[in-house]
Amino acid sequence: MTISSVKPRILSGVQPSGKLHLGNYFGAIQNHIALQDQGEAFYFIADYHALTTLKSVAQSEADRAKKSRQPTRTAAEILRANVRDVALDYLALGLDPSKATFYRQSDVPEVTELAWILGTVTGMGLLERAHSYKDKRDKGIEATVGLFTYPVLMAADILIVRADQVPVGKDQVQHLEMTRDMAGYFNNAYGQTIFPEPRELLSQAPVVPGTDGQKMSKSYGNTIEIFAEGKALQSAVAGIKTDSRTVEEPKDPATCNVFALYSLFASPEEREEMANRYRAGGLGYGTVKAALVQKIDQHFSTARERRKELAKRPDEVEDILQAGARRAREEAQKTMELVRSACGLR
Repeated sequence: MTISSVKPRILSGVQPSGKLHLGNYFGAIQNHIALQDQGEAFYFIADYHALTTLKSVAQSEADRAKKSRQPTRTAAEILRANVRDVALDYLALGLDPSKATFYRQSDVPEVTELAWILGTVTGMGLLERAHSYKDKRDKGIEATVGLFTYPVLMAADILIVRADQVPVGKDQVQHLEMTRDMAGYFNNAYGQTIFPEPRELLSQAPVVPGTDGQKMSKSYGNTIEIFAEGKALQSAVAGIKTDSRTVEEPKDPATCNVFALYSLFASPEEREEMANRYRAGGLGYGTVKAALVQKIDQHFSTARERRKELAKRPDEVEDILQAGARRAREEAQKTMELVRSACGLR
């Protein structure tokens, strides 16, 4: 007897809060692209989530524009441009809409309906323990209701398609635990097992250092954009902080941010050769930075050209997002039929 295997349903989202960078690529995107061949994948652009920080993003851009005397975009213009950029990046990097369902979060209104219903069975104490809320508040981001209830909306994103697995980094594991809690609260409140308990899918993604040595993040302004090229790429790499050792002095590759980034792109043989040159002395950081620029440029060259071609066909990109939204809504509506029935709603 042949036992048929059912592919897991995988879901993940990316927030359109700015240009995607090498940390996004090695920490999430690369894994997302690989997983589209291993399960039924749903990937969404989290534009509702982006609203929690859009005000501060717009203010930061306005401040920079004022100093450089550049035109200022409205918050709405920034969000629309960021959503478009994320869509272009994912498609250029290999997301296949025939394999994965790719959509905008806001094109599936059932998500916010489910978020409200989950909010009615979730205690305040659970949300007050959320690390991400405390971290963002400590960074000066306004403590809005949306920021506080962020985990509820995230749970709704996952549960609306009844996903089994969610690829996340270690910093997001708590949100998956909270999602399982909320699924249990609903199931227990209404005496029916509507929602599964989704599990985190942790990748072996490396921590990508930013140009200042901290984890690469838009919040720290220490990123190297995936599709940067020419002078913009050279300038970003040139800004990577190094120590003050001279060219002649031996250097420790294990403590060098430039080497850490170079290692992400190099083969094992190339990494070993570069490490030996570090230890021997006679190697300047400028030489390593030039090698890193070349590696980044080569790695993304094909995808960069694909992205440029896609950018000329915005209607095609929009059609892909709309088709993905229709597919996602089919699943979302099935879920909401069960949820409404369980709650006694029409």
